[in-house]
Amino acid sequence: MGNKSEESRKKRNKPQRYYDYGLLAVIIFLCCFGLIMVYSSSSYAAQIKTGDSLFYLKKQGFALILGIICMFLVSKIDYHKFAKLAVLAYILAFVLMILVNFTPLGIEYNGKKRWFGFGSTSLFQAAEAVKVALILSLASLVNKFSKKIDMWKVQLLIFAIQAPLIYLVLDNNLSSGIILFGIVFLVLFVASRKKARFIIAVAAVAAAAVFITVFSDKIIELHILKEYQLERILVWKNPTAYALEGGHQVLQGLYAIGSGGLFGKGLGESMQKLGFVPEAQNDMIFSIICEELGLFGAICVILLFLFMIWRFVVIANNAPDLFGAMLVVGIMSHIALQVILNIAVVTNTIPNTGITLPFISYGGTSVVFLMMEMGAALSVSNSIKYER
Repeated sequence: MGNKSEESRKKRNKPQRYYDYGLLAVIIFLCCFGLIMVYSSSSYAAQIKTGDSLFYLKKQGFALILGIICMFLVSKIDYHKFAKLAVLAYILAFVLMILVNFTPLGIEYNGKKRWFGFGSTSLFQAAEAVKVALILSLASLVNKFSKKIDMWKVQLLIFAIQAPLIYLVLDNNLSSGIILFGIVFLVLFVASRKKARFIIAVAAVAAAAVFITVFSDKIIELHILKEYQLERILVWKNPTAYALEGGHQVLQGLYAIGSGGLFGKGLGESMQKLGFVPEAQNDMIFSIICEELGLFGAICVILLFLFMIWRFVVIANNAPDLFGAMLVVGIMSHIALQVILNIAVVTNTIPNTGITLPFISYGGTSVVFLMMEMGAALSVSNSIKYER
């Protein structure tokens, strides 16, 4: 009896594998909610353009199924193997951006070459693949220079390595370039014990943003920024003055948010999606959420993203090693930045930069690569061991 009791005690105390079912649950919920909102916001436009109200839903559903398969496959791989692919991922991402920017393999859409494809067939949006490669290579670099990560020269070196990739993305995709820069900044901020230089950098960027906003008229004369970038700033400052140009989308989005009230008009009852908000299923989908589900629905969506970020924090804090922790921090930074910037754009808090809402906005490329990132985070969580 004594031996059996001892064996039972050892079995109970044996380290167990952890799996973050909370993160998995919120991922699945957001994806399902995204499908509902894609259909609600796009059915009218899809019926007018294609004759099939389910057109966008079908495409998003197919991409989501592919993304879920990728997520579970990636989650079953030991994340340490990803470190061995970091250099290759960076090189492939760099080559991909060269091909998109400077060869016929880059397909132009709305005046921007953002898609990789052949002829008129676009396969995927290049910047989404670059985000994954950057997170992977960044985590690997921080892990490699971990003992010297507080040195400003090392931090500049890491940024300099990532800078060419960021620049190639910025050339045609300002919003994705900003997110890539933000990911590098936040990962280095978390990894470093000396935070003062990062706080100073944030203050400098904020001061520059205020300067550009206040003196935008003078900047136009100096031709410092591109014309379309300045136009976005002017629209942001006074959307009613540009109602027939760039301000139309902003104003209609604000009308949708304002008309939703506390509990909204009801799912599927949006008026602004009936051709008033252009491409309502994409960047402006949060405004349709506000109109149909009200302030209550909007807060619920934000809380779900906050819960997801909290799960990333838990996984990063308990990761077996620095590479795993930084990998999750990079993924968390990507999600947090994209959510914050999307909601800020929709509410006209910042100039329009064309950023989608993760897991919810329409976009097959986005959801597939996001799900691959989620698989990597789940892989790290599965490597955490605990005792009962």
